[in-house]
Amino acid sequence: MRMPAPIRLRELIRTIRTARTQAEEREMIQKECAAIRSSFREEDNTYRCRNVAKLLYMHMLGYPAHFGQLECLKLIASQKFTDKRIGYLGAMLLLDERQDVHLLMTNCIKNDLNHSTQYVQGLALCTLGCMGSSEMCRDLAGEVEKLLKTSNSYLRKKAALCAVHVIRKVPELMEMFLPATKNLLNEKNHGVLHTSVVLLTEMCERSPDMLAHFRKLVPQLVRILKNLIMSGYSPEHDVSGISDPFLQVRILRLLRILGRNDDDSSEAMNDILAQVATNTETSKNVGNAILYETVLTIMDIKSESGLRVLAINILGRFLLNNDKNIRYVALTSLLKTVQTDHNAVQRHRSTIVDCLKDLDVSIKRYAPSKRWHIDTIMRVLTTAGSYVRDDAVPNLIQLITNSVEMHAYTVQRLYKAILGDYSQQPLVQVAAWCIGEYGDLLISGQCEEEEPIQVTEDEVLDILESVLISNMSTSVTRGYALTAIMKLSTRFTCTVNRIKKVVSIYGSSIDVELQQRAVEYNALFKKYDHMRSALLERMPVMEKVTTNGPTEIVQTNGETEPAPLETKPPPSGPQPTSQANDLLDLLGGNDITPVIPTAPTSKPASAGGELLDLLGDINLTGAPAAAPAPASVPQISQPPFLLDGLSSQPLFNDIATGIPSITAYSKNGLKIEFTFERSHTNPSVTVITIQASNSTELDMTDFVFQAAVPKTFQLQLLSPSSSVVPAFNTGTITQVIKVLNPQKQQLRMRIKLTYNHKGSAMQDLAEVNNFPPQSWQ
Repeated sequence: MRMPAPIRLRELIRTIRTARTQAEEREMIQKECAAIRSSFREEDNTYRCRNVAKLLYMHMLGYPAHFGQLECLKLIASQKFTDKRIGYLGAMLLLDERQDVHLLMTNCIKNDLNHSTQYVQGLALCTLGCMGSSEMCRDLAGEVEKLLKTSNSYLRKKAALCAVHVIRKVPELMEMFLPATKNLLNEKNHGVLHTSVVLLTEMCERSPDMLAHFRKLVPQLVRILKNLIMSGYSPEHDVSGISDPFLQVRILRLLRILGRNDDDSSEAMNDILAQVATNTETSKNVGNAILYETVLTIMDIKSESGLRVLAINILGRFLLNNDKNIRYVALTSLLKTVQTDHNAVQRHRSTIVDCLKDLDVSIKRYAPSKRWHIDTIMRVLTTAGSYVRDDAVPNLIQLITNSVEMHAYTVQRLYKAILGDYSQQPLVQVAAWCIGEYGDLLISGQCEEEEPIQVTEDEVLDILESVLISNMSTSVTRGYALTAIMKLSTRFTCTVNRIKKVVSIYGSSIDVELQQRAVEYNALFKKYDHMRSALLERMPVMEKVTTNGPTEIVQTNGETEPAPLETKPPPSGPQPTSQANDLLDLLGGNDITPVIPTAPTSKPASAGGELLDLLGDINLTGAPAAAPAPASVPQISQPPFLLDGLSSQPLFNDIATGIPSITAYSKNGLKIEFTFERSHTNPSVTVITIQASNSTELDMTDFVFQAAVPKTFQLQLLSPSSSVVPAFNTGTITQVIKVLNPQKQQLRMRIKLTYNHKGSAMQDLAEVNNFPPQSWQ
């Protein structure tokens, strides 16, 4: 029996848009994909084009469509233009040069490049220019070169762009296209002119010989640009009152390349650049784009001094523009020219200083590099640290955290900056935080930006202990120092006993904040030593959100608008690289809540100076755990549920034990055990500690544990103690899971395990249903 006609693309789009959930959409897509596969197996030529079109739509939605690759090749080989059009589109979307199947279409493209219909030739040129490999480009370069010489402007513009791709893939074929470029700039068609300029730019950038050859075209390019400026209104090319701004920008870029380091070429284009700079309308962004390219060209060639002053004045006008993008590019351009034209830039000093008052941090932060930025803020803190704003410390900490490549350099600079001088308390706070985070880099001597210093573990601890006992240290600074010492217990290897003694001493401190921290840190050493390395691991990269009372300041390119703060659930759409999507695919159901990864949060201190609890906040905070976070600390988006029961009471009074442990998984030498603890202050929270052991003779590396629970639960998975499960049961990996079960339902969990063992990647799925009643009742 013949299968019924498949639905049309329009009907499929309408059906998919009616889906109310992601799971419902996936079900629709899977059903349609199954029907398309059946049609492909039956070699149904009648509806192949329609099915491939639907497949491309599904590919655009993010669903796999690789099984349609060969069908695209069949459509390309068809004699019908409608089939070829969909086939070539599918090839551009589904194929690339990494897949050998794309070589099968080489002969079809060659035939279509010699086709009698220009539109078929255009399809072949577009496809070759989009995804042609080096082998295909070598085989078909001759056909492209022939079409570049044709009188058909439709084909010439496509051939020019295809030639650009061929040159990028096989640079040695560049000379093949040199004869065809002689008459390209004589073309009246703007499309051909545009693509020809792109081709000439590519050739000049890749070959010094080509650059010298094409410098003779500068007068012709100047003439084309002058005609564009002086020509009257042309509805075909007019954009906001300017004739073909896209072509003007491309010509200016090519002139910049041709005039660089060449006196004659620069002299030939000085007049036209002055005309463009003075005659271009600036009321619209179109004109500003042309002026910006003109400025870049003037500053890059050997232009006259008066012309350079004119260019800098244009940038000065940009600084007064309300559009923040324009002001940003003006600042960036002035930064490049300040060394060579200092006096001209100096005239706009007051305008540049006013930019420091802008609410947009991308405008206000005016740094050429992260190192310059860090060094400048450190100099400010060293000179007048006690007079800076309260948010200077968390802002610098955020900058350092996000500059991964600068960690070794920064911790060394800060260590040297506070040697014997604790007068600038904000500087000492940042230094203590960095030493606690990156102390291992300090003693390893890994700094490449400057000569590394030789420091021992004891010398680093001497500095932090001196901060603790210094009369100049505030309570907040001492908190930073004590937490830094505690963090070093996981970074240092030879001084752990000394750290234990220091922490225990402050367990009886008259400073209540230091005392509570010290007591909780002592508890970590004694009762929760298996969790210490995970709790004290390095801070992740932070994302800053500026807050203003009960509203959040959302900074956009337009006006700054307050938006109410709200807790957003994790996204449910397709996230191919996210852990949540992996678990959804793994578990195959729509009643599953994926894991909520640990996210740094920040919690402002209460009026009474109440400390953030160790277990609830040291692992979740974006600010240093040693001190109450000021209101201006960078706020980080928080998981939808907060374990309040673990964030308000001391650690040693919060956990109830006595729940029997279970074996959740045991297979191939890998054993996963769950131990349970309950919170007194929040009975709905269960803390599960997993312990992974390995009884085989080889280590299991790159170990990753993932979990998911039904929607009535909420789950938070903290960082593991390691990624290697040692062989012969000589050690374990520990990881903490926090589960919120407000409805007191029986706990169910599905887990996914991935690791490398004996040179092979291993993956397994399992369901855990044997939770003891005490863990959820």
